[in-house]
Order: sequence, then C-alpha cells, then structure tokens
Amino acid sequence: MTIASSTLSGPTLSSRAWVELILLSFIWGGSFLAVRIALDEIPFVTTVAFRVGIAALVLWVYVAIRRLPVPRDPRIWGALLMMGLLNNVLPFSLMAWGQLHIETGLTSILNAGTAVFGVLAAAIFLADERLTVRRAIGVGLGFLGVTIAIGLENLANFDIRSAAQLAVVAGTICYALAGVWARVNLRGLAPQVSAAGMLTGSSLVMIPAALWIDGPVMPQQTDTILAIAYYAVIATAVAYLLYFRVLAIAGSGNTMLCTLMVAPVAILLGAWVRGEVLSPNVYAGFALLTLGLLIMDGRLLHRLRARATSRR
Repeated sequence: MTIASSTLSGPTLSSRAWVELILLSFIWGGSFLAVRIALDEIPFVTTVAFRVGIAALVLWVYVAIRRLPVPRDPRIWGALLMMGLLNNVLPFSLMAWGQLHIETGLTSILNAGTAVFGVLAAAIFLADERLTVRRAIGVGLGFLGVTIAIGLENLANFDIRSAAQLAVVAGTICYALAGVWARVNLRGLAPQVSAAGMLTGSSLVMIPAALWIDGPVMPQQTDTILAIAYYAVIATAVAYLLYFRVLAIAGSGNTMLCTLMVAPVAILLGAWVRGEVLSPNVYAGFALLTLGLLIMDGRLLHRLRARATSRR
C-alpha cells in the first residue's frame, strides 16, 4: 500500500511498510557486529560463503513448505544470478574485507551511503522515482545525521585504511543498483522464491571461491557459531523476506532508507558489546537522522501543511 497524496511523487511508505522497514533496520544493524565477531576466527571469503549458503538452504525449506512455484525460465534465473552478484556476492565480500581494517561503526556509517546512491540510482533508471527537492533534502539530512553520530573526524582520516573505506562505499553502490535491478527484472516473482534464487546464485559463486581461497574452514568457538547463525539465518534469510516485501510496496529508493537507520543500531551495539564510548554528537546525529527520515517520508510535512491551511 502507498499513501495517496498529490504532494508525494513516486512510491511512498505506508505505516505497515515503516514498521517492517524499522524491523529490517534493527536486524541488519546487528549483522555488522555478528560479521565482525565471525571475522575474528574465519577468513572473510568463508564468512560470506557461510552467510549465503546457509541462508539459501533456510529459504528453500520455506519455499518447499509453502509449496511455492519455482521459475523454470532461464531468463529469470539469469536475473536472479545478477541480483545475487549485486546484492550479496560483491557487497558482502567488499564489506567483510573492509571490516578487517576499519571499525564496525565506521563500516555502518559508510554503508548508510546506500540510501543516497539508492535514491540517485532510482531517479536515473526508474520513471516513477523522481529525485524531488524534498527527497534530496531528507536523504542529505539523514546521511549527515549518521555522519555526525559517528564523528566527522573518522571520515576525514582517509590514510592507510582508505582502501577498506572505499571497498565499503563500493558495496553500497552495489546495493543501490540491486534495488533498481529487482524492481525492473523480478516483478511478479514470489519474494520468497526471489530471495532463495538470489542466494542460490550467490552460493554457486562464494562456496567454490571460499574452498579455493581459504580451504575447508569450520568455526570452533561458540561466539563464532552463534554469530554465523545470526547473520545467515536472521540477518539474511529472514531479512530478505522483509526486504522484498518492502521493496514491492515502497520502491527501491525508499527501501534504501533503511541503511540510514541501520547505522545507529550498529553504533549502539558497538558501544554495548565492544565498549565504544558514545559522545554527545551521537544524540545530535540521531536527531538529524529522524528529521531526515520524516522529511523523506513527507507525511508529517503534508499534515503540517494541511493543518496550517485549515487554520486560514
């Protein structure tokens, strides 16, 4: 469902979509910490292979239980493979490697750039997602809020860690393009099947790559096993079911906004688990982030405008 309003252009977020978007943000926010915990024991390629492989198995069990139709058209499977490359293989690998060299919190804030690139990609490739002034202001404020929450000085120090930071940014561009690709090429396909097929294509790439690069690796520590279970089952299999649902009703540009809300979750988890100290600028960042999301959604502005008009 979308909000019917002449003041809003393109797909907008319904109340139900907002709830699912916030839930998705909390789930993905925890994935940064879980991936970092796993990286303490296993190589980054194997980390990604576990993620896509386990998630694919979980989703195919779900598809079988629901007896959902599986596509037979080779063109659909080609589209799913490309979706897997854009939404799993490339960004998961780039960001996991980046997390080996930069902090989890910094990774999450760079990941928030997905919202910016997502809106721009949608405006370029999708006719129904124009880059309005309101949307541009909302994204700018939201991204600035997350940036301030982390600290501008962390983004300014592009020294020996610049390669890792650029890798994370490249991953966000992949996510943005994946959102557009799904809107154009995966219409009409059950979201559960889309997610399972996408992760299957990713597994066909990452599992052989992990065996070739890292060799057979099995986690031994309990923390690592739990971390893999979380980011594979919850933050990938379950999260993608939510992702495709929100994508279908809200559009790729709006769906990308969840990355703006993911960063604060990752920051709080980093403070709780890894002892990161939260400074006052974090709360200022939260305020700007909230303002940006409200402007992006447009409903609050529309209600305020309508109330002001009614008082005249």
